[in-house]
Amino acid sequence: MSRYAPREWQPHERPSLPGSPSTPLHSPRRRAAFAVVGFIVAITGGLGNALVTANLVNLQGELGVTTAEAAWLPAAYVMTNVSANLVLVKFRQQFGLRLFTEVFLLLYALVTFAHLFVHGLGSAIAVRAAHGIAGAALSTLGLYYMMQAFPAAHRLRGLVVGIGVAQLALPLARIFSAELLEFGEWRGLYQFEMGLALLSLGCVLMLRLPPSDRMKGFEKRDFLTLSLFAPGMALLCAVLSLGRIDWWFDAPWIGWALCGAIVLLTAAMAVEHFRENPLINTRWLASGTMVRLVVAVMLIRIALSEQSTGAVGFMQALGLTNDQMHRMFMAVLLGCVAGIGASALTIRPNRMIIPSTIALACIAIGALLDSRSTSLTRPDDMLLSQFLIGFGSTYFLGPSMVAGMGTVIGQPRNLITFVVLFGMAQNLGGLLGTAVLGTFQTVREKFHSSQLVENLTLQDPLVAARVAAGASAYSPAIADPALRNAQGVRALGAAASREANVLAYNDVFMAIAAIALLTMVWMLIHRVQLLRRDRLAAAVATTPTVSPAP
Repeated sequence: MSRYAPREWQPHERPSLPGSPSTPLHSPRRRAAFAVVGFIVAITGGLGNALVTANLVNLQGELGVTTAEAAWLPAAYVMTNVSANLVLVKFRQQFGLRLFTEVFLLLYALVTFAHLFVHGLGSAIAVRAAHGIAGAALSTLGLYYMMQAFPAAHRLRGLVVGIGVAQLALPLARIFSAELLEFGEWRGLYQFEMGLALLSLGCVLMLRLPPSDRMKGFEKRDFLTLSLFAPGMALLCAVLSLGRIDWWFDAPWIGWALCGAIVLLTAAMAVEHFRENPLINTRWLASGTMVRLVVAVMLIRIALSEQSTGAVGFMQALGLTNDQMHRMFMAVLLGCVAGIGASALTIRPNRMIIPSTIALACIAIGALLDSRSTSLTRPDDMLLSQFLIGFGSTYFLGPSMVAGMGTVIGQPRNLITFVVLFGMAQNLGGLLGTAVLGTFQTVREKFHSSQLVENLTLQDPLVAARVAAGASAYSPAIADPALRNAQGVRALGAAASREANVLAYNDVFMAIAAIALLTMVWMLIHRVQLLRRDRLAAAVATTPTVSPAP
C-alpha cells in the first residue's frame, strides 16, 4: 500500500485537513497535558522574536552597532517567517506531523544554541533568519496541541486559545527580560530561550500529536514559486522595517529593494496564476471575501501598532525603560488574557463583524485616552488604555482566523493560500503600522518643533527667565557666565524637543483612533449592505409567481 494512502478513521477522528492531526477521544488528564504542552510550545515560538524586539537597545549596545544596523535583527526574523508557511504546510502533508515536530523543534533548539556563539552583526542576522522559519513551525505546533485539549464540540475555542497564547509573548518579554539581562546580559536572554526550546522538545517527545493523513505535496514548480516569492517578501519586509530609520528618500537601497520586491512578487503571482495545481490560488485570493478579510486584518494590525509604536515609543521618548513600565505591560498582558477568554467563550463561525467591531472600539477608546498625554504622563496613567488595546488585540484574532478557515474546509486545496495570506496580513500589517505611524510621528515632531522654536526668543521675558533658570543649575560646576548661559539655552532646546515629541505622539494616538473608527464604520456599512441583499433575496424567493390566464 502507498505511504500516501488514506488511513481508516473513525468518524470522530478524521483530520479536518491533510497534514493536520486526527482527533481521537482523550481522557481529561490527557487533554490537560495537551493544553500545557500547547502553551509551552506556543510561548516558546513567540518569545523568539519578542525577547529581541523588547531589548533591541540593549542588544545594540552589546553588539556595538547603530540603530539602523540593529533594526535588521527583528527584520530578518519577519523576512523568513512570513514566507515559511509556503514550505511548512506541504512538509506536514507529505512527511507527516511526527517528522515535522521533531525536525523543526530540533532546528529551533540548535538555532537557539547558536545564539550563544554570536559575536557579530552578520552572524546574529543569520541566526534570526533561521529563527523565523523555526518560529513559524512552533506557532502551528502550539495551535495543534491546544486544539487537542478541547472536545469536538468546543474545538473552535481551542483554535482561538491557541492563536491567542502566542500573542502573550511580547508583553511577557517586556515584563521579565530586564531580570534576564541583569543575570547574564544578552546571553541570559538566549540561555533562557534555549531552556524553553529544550523543554518544548522534551514535552512533544513525551506527548506526541495523533497521526494525520499524508499526501504527496511538493511539486517541482513549487520551488520556482518559492525562489521568487521568498526573496520578494524579504525585500518588502526590509523596506518596511528600515525605511523610517534610514529614511525613505535618503537611502538609495530602499528604492532598489522596493523595485526588486515588486518584480519578484509579480513574477511569483504570474507563475501561480497559470498553474493547474497552484501553491497560491490567485483567483481565490482575489475574491471579494478574501480581499475584505485581508484588508480588515491589516487595518486592525495597523491600529494595534498603538502599543509598540505609540505607548512604548512615547515612554521611551520620555526616557523610561522597560523595567519602569512593568505595570503598564501587566495591564497589556491582563487585557490580552481577557481578550482570549472572551473570544473563546463567544466565538461563532461566520460572525467576524461583532468581535471586530468590539476590538476596534476598544482600540479607538484606548487611543483617544492616550491622546491627552503630556510630558508628565507616566505608565500608570496608561493602564486602562493599554488594557483596552491588549483586549482588542486578541479578541479579534481568533474569529478572523475562523472566518477564513470556514472557506478552506470546503476547499482544502486553498489551505496554503489562506495560511500564507493570514500570516502576511498579520506580519505586513504590523510592519506597515510601525512604518506608517513611525514616519507620521517623525514628520509631526518636526512640524511641532518648528512651531515651538519659532516662538522662542530671548527678547521674551518668559524665555529669558527660563534660560536663566536653566543656567543657574550649572553654577556650581561652570564658572563662566557665557558657558552657563549656553547650557541654559541648550536645556530649553531639549525641553522644546521633548514637548514637540509629546505633541507628535498625541497626533499619532489621534490618527490611530481615526483609523480604528473608520475601519469599524466601513465594516458596519458592508454588513448592512449584506443584510439588505439577503432580505431582498428572501423577499424575491417568497414572492408567489402568478401564472398567466388561459
